[in-house]
Amino acid sequence: MTNHVRDWMSSPVVVVDPDSSVSHAMTLMRRRNIHSVVVDISEENPSFGIVTTTDIRDKIVAEGRNPAETTVREIMSGPIITGRADWTLAECSRVMQKHKFHHLPIADENGTLIGIISATDIFMAVEEQGWIEEN
Repeated sequence: MTNHVRDWMSSPVVVVDPDSSVSHAMTLMRRRNIHSVVVDISEENPSFGIVTTTDIRDKIVAEGRNPAETTVREIMSGPIITGRADWTLAECSRVMQKHKFHHLPIADENGTLIGIISATDIFMAVEEQGWIEEN
């Protein structure tokens, strides 16, 4: 049985430029059947933001904004923290709960993006395997 982030994260991650239009991000999300895209806001050090379907609902649809005329930078959350592939699902869940995240980008020790995990991924792991207690 596997209870580490590396076993349940999605990879590769869909990454967009912060100056991309929200329309572009929406198209990628729909075509790939995903609920978030990571935004690369790195200048010197790896740094990431995120745009989710909830952001689009709340900041585009509810506010009556045109997604073709709005940049990802304008609606993204970030910079955000990244998780580690060697975390247990419980560790990851605690971090996501603390920060009120539903999606968490996963980076290696150099800060390179290697995956993303969602609350749905964690739910599927627990439903499929049952609960695994940490030692």
